[in-house]
Amino acid sequence: MASHKSAEKRIRSTERKKDRNKIISSQIKTKVKNILNTTDKEKAEKNYKEVVALLDRSAVRGRIHKNTASRKKARLTKHLNNLKPAETKK
Repeated sequence: MASHKSAEKRIRSTERKKDRNKIISSQIKTKVKNILNTTDKEKAEKNYKEVVALLDRSAVRGRIHKNTASRKKARLTKHLNNLKPAETKK
């Protein structure tokens, strides 16, 4: 295994970063899936703002690539624009 003190520290810090990145990527996947599976435009718009903020934060912090964040936002926007507004009952 590691034979230097700095290498042992690097192993510990890498584990912490890996866990943090895994949590964030899991949140992104879940929230994106929820938007893509919804048919209610109002719910989708509310969740869309949260997901876009999460994607932007993750891209700035280097957890995901900026083009990946951009691609996901584009797909979500396209899905959102294709949703029809919920019809109100009279």
